[in-house]
Amino acid sequence: MRSPTPGVAVVPGEGTDMRWTTSGAGIETARLADGGLLVRAAGDVDGPVLRYTRAEMDAFVRGAKDGEFDDLAGSCGGPAGP
Repeated sequence: MRSPTPGVAVVPGEGTDMRWTTSGAGIETARLADGGLLVRAAGDVDGPVLRYTRAEMDAFVRGAKDGEFDDLAGSCGGPAGP
């Protein structure tokens, strides 16, 4: 749902306008009051929005720090890992 305010999007079920931050990696994120995170493709205000809980984000970050995704480092066009 489009908001009349640039940089702000209405997210169904969240009840308020969300402020989005562009990461520079083709995604935008918005933090939720409960610690969760919304993620969408940058600039696609009418596209799908993924909602992650704080626990899901914590698990993802722990996995990344532990090297669980190292095998993907070269497959996404980024620099290959060691």
